[in-house]
Amino acid sequence: MEGTRKKTVIIVGVPGVGKSTIISNATTTLQNKGTTLNKVVFGSVMFEEAKKLGINDRDQIRKQTIDVQQRLQNMAADHISGLNDSIVVVDTHLFIKTRSGYYPGLPMNLILKLNPERLILITADSEEILNRRKNDSTRTRDLISDDEIKRDIEVSLSMISSLSILTGAPFEIIQNHDNMIDSATSLLVELLEKST
Repeated sequence: MEGTRKKTVIIVGVPGVGKSTIISNATTTLQNKGTTLNKVVFGSVMFEEAKKLGINDRDQIRKQTIDVQQRLQNMAADHISGLNDSIVVVDTHLFIKTRSGYYPGLPMNLILKLNPERLILITADSEEILNRRKNDSTRTRDLISDDEIKRDIEVSLSMISSLSILTGAPFEIIQNHDNMIDSATSLLVELLEKST
């Protein structure tokens, strides 16, 4: 009989959508119910590797050359794919904006290495995201216009469907509108429970 396969759930969203808060709330809820899972922030794993290269500010990673970013991504994906937990929840981004354009946060070699069972996109209205970015003092975020955020949301929808095609994993979209974080968290809990 085949052993239990590790189930990886990748959760993405543009910066400022509230993704990390929702993931933290949902994983805490599930852990309180007795579900064992490992929540991994892809960027944090990359940052641990970046420190070895002398990069001491997480927000500087996206300003590195594509070669450095690719190397850090591969190192992070190797680490995550090597985890032995039965459920691994990966908090990450679909793309990195570089001087060369949109660079995929999960290019084909990485997404195939991670082999997700499910993909989840958390999104909101562009105005909501813009206001959240302006009010977030915990990160050094690039302030961009409402139109640029709308474009980022469109790119996210295109990328999540492409990742689904590449992996065969289904994808879901969770709306995180203002003052609706509890319902967005509940929906994420429900989706993660389907992976247990």
